[in-house]
Amino acid sequence: MTKVTRISGRELSKLLSKGSLPSVLQYVSAYPPKKLISPLIRNFYRPEGLDRWLAIRAFGKVVASLADEDMEEARIVMRRLMWSLNDESGGIGWGAPEAMAEAMVQNETLAKEYARILLSYVWEEGNFLEHLPLRRGALWGLYRLAKKRPDIFREIEAWKILRKYLSDTDAESRALAILALGFSGEKSLCDEIANNLSDRRIVTIFLEDKFEEISIAEAAAMALETLPCKDR
Repeated sequence: MTKVTRISGRELSKLLSKGSLPSVLQYVSAYPPKKLISPLIRNFYRPEGLDRWLAIRAFGKVVASLADEDMEEARIVMRRLMWSLNDESGGIGWGAPEAMAEAMVQNETLAKEYARILLSYVWEEGNFLEHLPLRRGALWGLYRLAKKRPDIFREIEAWKILRKYLSDTDAESRALAILALGFSGEKSLCDEIANNLSDRRIVTIFLEDKFEEISIAEAAAMALETLPCKDR
């Protein structure tokens, strides 16, 4: 496909608002990856909705394409996201943890290099994100990493940091940690995960390509099946 260079931010935003991942991916495939980074990041700041998440999903594909062309340029983009989460940046970094994770899902080299940094955002002794919505974003990213690249998730021993979130007071954080830990391979967590089977609180999470309502109990049941704990 011939690449074009003029990008309409309005056209991209309109496409994202229609809520079709295939159409968004087809659109971005027509442009040089480097030209798409800023337009997509601008959509991370949109109100919480499907269009924001489609921008994040498309961003992962774009950064992976950029990495195929020039890995150092992809690293620069990852560092840009990291900087946005730094207090000294003067910004908030909306969507940055999720976008980092999507890039890692799409490119193994980036996953190996940045997985520990993503994990550090939920670790109180690391680069802990005090702002709860950002921390939820990092937990969502770790869930995506765990599901799509479980070997790397296990290699960084993410379960040791995420374990404490099994009793987190924030329902969404707890559900995301449970879902991620289902891919940890760590059967010693079975009893702690099972303790959540009676928690009927409902959270809304973007899973794969759409929002889904899921209870903490349902998340726990899914994690127990994935480990699988019944084989202990």
